[in-house]
Amino acid sequence: MSREHEWVDEEAGPVVRPYAVTRGRTRPTSSTALDLLATVVSTGLPAPAKAELGFQHRRLLTCVAGQSKPVAEVASTVGLPVAVVRVLLGDLLDHGLVTVRPPRDKAAAPSESLLREVINGLRAL
Repeated sequence: MSREHEWVDEEAGPVVRPYAVTRGRTRPTSSTALDLLATVVSTGLPAPAKAELGFQHRRLLTCVAGQSKPVAEVASTVGLPVAVVRVLLGDLLDHGLVTVRPPRDKAAAPSESLLREVINGLRAL
């Protein structure tokens, strides 16, 4: 395969261990919570000169360019474990390359009864 910094065994799949992708880190350095349902979007800013971004960082930036996606969806799209994606997104967040919005509070979501009333009102039209 032509992927940079990734060795692949045709039968076994990727043979690079997650800790190698994150340089041994298991938690993001950012204090922002990266909940599975938190949404992430690229800021579109250029990477700072001091940023050490690898191939997987660039894949994540491409994945969230132009549209906001939940952390879980980003992990699924790029095919990496969620723990690895959280660490890499933390790096991108530290460099100001992504913004993270916490998951929507359930209390702010409309209630089921309100949704039923809306549906019934639409049907009545």
